[in-house]
Amino acid sequence: MATDSKKTKKAPSVRKPKAVALGSMEAEVFDFNNKAVGKIEMPKSVFGVSWNPGLIKQVVLAQMANLRRPWAHAKGRGEVRGGGRKPWKQKGTGRSRHGSIRSPIWKGGGKSHGPTKERDYTQKVNKKMKRTALFSVLSRKFKDGEIKIVKAFDIEKPKTALMATALTALVGRPKSTKKYDALLVYGTETKNLSRATRNLPKAKVLDSNSLNVYDILNYKHLLIEEKAVETIANHYKI
Repeated sequence: MATDSKKTKKAPSVRKPKAVALGSMEAEVFDFNNKAVGKIEMPKSVFGVSWNPGLIKQVVLAQMANLRRPWAHAKGRGEVRGGGRKPWKQKGTGRSRHGSIRSPIWKGGGKSHGPTKERDYTQKVNKKMKRTALFSVLSRKFKDGEIKIVKAFDIEKPKTALMATALTALVGRPKSTKKYDALLVYGTETKNLSRATRNLPKAKVLDSNSLNVYDILNYKHLLIEEKAVETIANHYKI
């Protein structure tokens, strides 16, 4: 009896992220002048997860696809203006039969099978997959020493110069490009923080509840407010 050689492929299962041994999970806490003011215990469930490049790529591509908009659009014969009247009678002229001057075979007619703005590029990613990819990226950043915990983003005035001075102390002076390449993750939002950072190149302010893989990978330095560490652990808890 013949058997079917084709085997059905099972969907890849998302495993619970495994914590890896990174030694001490303590991190120093700095003030806005880059002076150490204490230490904080980093949750291993968030900052001690193994690296998963395949899943990270899938989540990033889905995130980029979800931002894509279908700009290309060609009008079909039903969308082009005019052509409601039959150009000539069906029989007796000796010419070919036509029902509209906006047929795709006419000059100025509609496009057949052209691109339409109704196309949907969105890709669905499960919450567990997003969370696992996020923890994996945060763990890699922490392991590589690219995460710095800041006591509080307490900037006195919404001045770009004050924020530039603080970022220079925290991540170093930018090179000729004048880009700080820093992502600031806050736990408590202040208007001064957003306004002071708005005009700085390659510097972005983000809510701890809006963390995503793409933004973390897009910036080298990740400055996290001390309050935001607990918020991240509670908001994305397993």
